[in-house]
Amino acid sequence: MSTIHEVASVTSKGQITLPKAIRQLLDISVGGKIAFDLRGAEVVVSKVDQERDHADHEDPAIWAFLSLLENDIKAGNVVALPEDLVQSMMANLHHPLDSGGEQNDEIVGEVDL
Repeated sequence: MSTIHEVASVTSKGQITLPKAIRQLLDISVGGKIAFDLRGAEVVVSKVDQERDHADHEDPAIWAFLSLLENDIKAGNVVALPEDLVQSMMANLHHPLDSGGEQNDEIVGEVDL
C-alpha cells in the first residue's frame, strides 16, 4: 500500500474538506460517510461501510419510536398537518437557529469515548 500525505485546514466551525486524492482513492462521493478514530495522538480517518454503519449505530429508542409510528400510520391514526401549520413551517425552514445566547463550541465535562 502506498503512502499519501494530504493536509486539510480546519474552519472556524471545525469542518475540513477531505482532499480530492483521498476521496478518489477511497471512492467517497457526496453523501458518503467517513469515520474518525482517535488512537493516542493520532486521528485515523476511514471510509464507512453504509450497511455496517447502520447496524452498528442502531438506537433502540429510535427503532421503538419508528415502529410505533409505523403502526399508527397503518392504523390510520396519522393525518396530514393543517395547511397553515405547513406553510408556517416552510416559511421558517431556512431561518438560522437562535440559541438564545452566545454560542460556545467548548465541550464541558467528561466525554465517554
